[in-house]
Amino acid sequence: MIRNLAGSVLALAGATAAVWSPFRAWYDGRHGRDYAIDELFTGITDARAEVIGSILAPFLFAALLTLLGVLLRSRLLVACAGIVVLGFTVLWMVRVGQAEGSLTVGGDGGGLGDGVANALGGGVLLLIGALVMSGRSRAPHRGDRPPPRSARPAPDAPRPDGPRPDDPDPDPDAREDPRAHPQASAPYAATQTYDVPVRDPDQERRNPPPGS
Repeated sequence: MIRNLAGSVLALAGATAAVWSPFRAWYDGRHGRDYAIDELFTGITDARAEVIGSILAPFLFAALLTLLGVLLRSRLLVACAGIVVLGFTVLWMVRVGQAEGSLTVGGDGGGLGDGVANALGGGVLLLIGALVMSGRSRAPHRGDRPPPRSARPAPDAPRPDGPRPDDPDPDPDAREDPRAHPQASAPYAATQTYDVPVRDPDQERRNPPPGS
């Protein structure tokens, strides 16, 4: 969280410096907004460009990427914004060096101005902000996720291995009746019954056994 906050502040500061740089002097007192964006590919001329078609356009695009990167916590978008700013600034320096023969730095308003420094500094801040940001937090691994609620056993569901010895008995009266399973409660084998004849004295007097 702290890294994302610090990286976002650096990225926003870099985007602000990059957007503000075309309104400063870039070379020999000429502002960056006076350079047309197509001159970076065809060659620098003395023609003054419109603001929307100047070097300000790619810097505005970089600022938009920075805002999206900060909102989405995307280090890639912020880094792309820094590359856009640095890329167009370096391309401009190459074209101006070709047109002027060489690049100079003067303290009397000649040569490279503070607008170039703002653009280069803004691009560097964007890259640093992308490195500082931690990005979006990843989802937990499948093995670390708790089982879904549907897969968890219900509190009242019987356990497949039966109750444990150390489990408290919630209701003594709710114990299972041993008579419901006679085989489980009988310690010995099942008993067998036999018919024993009963002597009837009256029948013996009427029908005495032979030899009596």
